[in-house]
Amino acid sequence: MKKTAFLGLGVMGAPMAGHLASNGFAVTVYNRTREKADAWAKRHGGAAAQDPADAVKDADLVFLCLGDDPDVTSVIENAAGGFSQGAIIVDHTTASPALARRLHDDLAELGVGFVDAPVSGGQAGAENGALSIMCGGDGAHVEVARPAMESYGARIVHIGPAGAGQLCKAVNQLCIAGIVQGLSEGVHFAVKAGLDIDKVLEAISGGAAQSWQMDNRAKTMAQDEFEFGFAVDWMRKDLRIALDEARANGARLPIAALVDQFYADLQAMGGGRWDTSSLIRRLTDID
Repeated sequence: MKKTAFLGLGVMGAPMAGHLASNGFAVTVYNRTREKADAWAKRHGGAAAQDPADAVKDADLVFLCLGDDPDVTSVIENAAGGFSQGAIIVDHTTASPALARRLHDDLAELGVGFVDAPVSGGQAGAENGALSIMCGGDGAHVEVARPAMESYGARIVHIGPAGAGQLCKAVNQLCIAGIVQGLSEGVHFAVKAGLDIDKVLEAISGGAAQSWQMDNRAKTMAQDEFEFGFAVDWMRKDLRIALDEARANGARLPIAALVDQFYADLQAMGGGRWDTSSLIRRLTDID
């Protein structure tokens, strides 16, 4: 079984690394807050490293699940002296396509593979081992890493060359943003019209309006509950990546740009840590 390292033990990374350990992989973890790494190792029986270079030493596969481009750059730079020849880095961070392309090329010169592999499915998907993983990079590297990723991924798709995984994640977030805004307006309208929201959802959730967001968030949106993982702050980061890329490739994203500003309104209201379904709060709070 390949020796693995997992760097970044947030709400996504910790359960993902746990699935690796429970599937028989030897896992060494690193987290900026050492206490999290120690607690993870105590629970799952792996090892906790003092720094990134120590974590990746002798590892065949190195997994990252961090916050943004600067975090990935910092960890890679700090780990660079520890990478083994032929190791493959799989970055599950949602970061920029430009960074993925640069790291792929730079690490190739060191004899190290790099796969950009952002995920979708949220904290529940990570905990249940049911994430969707979209991969960019060399196909051979994806296949080497696939058995490990199957520990926590229900769907793993090689999209294309370096950066393609991050571009696919941008598509994912663009689709979600529009759906959540539409759902917010629909739920808000139903409440204002005096309808029984449970009956409304029963009626429309079997038709063309159905979506994952409707099935999992509509009722809690109506109940003003927004503590379900993926935060507004992170969604704005993801939309920034998508909008920056659109400016470069000429794509027109008017709805995404508008919803991005709606999320900015939520941040100004103190809702940066609310989950993304809180878009409805912007409607209800201005009544």
